[in-house]
Amino acid sequence: MLLKKGCFNIFETMKNILQRPLVKKLLLYLFVLIIIALLFDKLVFPWYVSSPEITVPGVKGLMEEEAVKLLEDQNLEPVLGDTTYDIRYAKGSVIFQKPAAGEVVKEGRRVYLFISGGEPVVFVPNLKGKSVRDAKLTLERIGLKLGLIEEIPSSNPKNMIFDQELAEGTKVKKGSSVGIYISVGEGEGDIMVPDLVGRSLAEAERILADSTLKVGKINYQRSFSLLPNTILDQYPSKGNKVNPGDAVDLFVTKSAERGEKEVEE
Repeated sequence: MLLKKGCFNIFETMKNILQRPLVKKLLLYLFVLIIIALLFDKLVFPWYVSSPEITVPGVKGLMEEEAVKLLEDQNLEPVLGDTTYDIRYAKGSVIFQKPAAGEVVKEGRRVYLFISGGEPVVFVPNLKGKSVRDAKLTLERIGLKLGLIEEIPSSNPKNMIFDQELAEGTKVKKGSSVGIYISVGEGEGDIMVPDLVGRSLAEAERILADSTLKVGKINYQRSFSLLPNTILDQYPSKGNKVNPGDAVDLFVTKSAERGEKEVEE
């Protein structure tokens, strides 16, 4: 009689525990996990084990489009990774793949491709106000070289860089050269350099000829707002004293819609 009563009490206790909301949720989760495990065991795993195996083709060195097509034709899924600058590989070609060529994988496996961005590029730093030595060190730190050094009379302090061939922020390939313009101080001649900024190239040539001076290097720069062949800047600048026959370098606009050769002609 006591045994029967004890069993009844245990049954009632278990019944009360199973009726609790938290216990019901746990049992439900357990049931779902068992179903998922059975599905994987009976369906997913057998399908994966029996799916065809493929040897990953080598796409390193191929152009991106060619590599993607080759992998897709092999029922693999190409995934494009980061672009990396590498001078050894042409821009747009594959420099690394994962899984590697020759590995045996299942059909539909992802293959990650890393693409070359071509030669490394850097941004030209600001060199104005620096000495030649400082400019050289600044350029070398980012993989550039000091180019042509042109000495020009100006009102700027002697031996100071007051202009540069490529503007700050210009994107160039590593190893490129950047020319600079160095001030040699005020000119020692008797002729005052005229103001040419804003005038046309033809007018500047006439003014310089009248001052027994000549046109030096002409640097063409595109402009969307000014007429072609308008003087943007000059070196030496106005007011400097030079000798007869000295040259004045000019920075001249060219049309934004025309080619450089057409404007220069």
